[in-house]
Amino acid sequence: MSTESLHRTSKDIETPSQNVETNNVVKLDVLKPKVKTSNSPVVVKEVSKRVNIDTLKQRLYEEKKKEKVKRTIILSSFIVSLGALTMLTY
Repeated sequence: MSTESLHRTSKDIETPSQNVETNNVVKLDVLKPKVKTSNSPVVVKEVSKRVNIDTLKQRLYEEKKKEKVKRTIILSSFIVSLGALTMLTY
């Protein structure tokens, strides 16, 4: 049985997350945040991990209200157009 496959290679395997500088390889680190190239300062917005349930309930209520208004408008326009077609046929 051959033991050549069990021997480890002496070359280190490079991963894309490592910073490597050679003539043909570009520096690449996928874990670092991207930096804007413009001259304007980067604004970092800290997001709170806490959620206000009342705000979420209010958003849900407003969204349901908008959907109800849309359905009412569609239904009423259908009824009006059906009535108009009925009037035109007589």
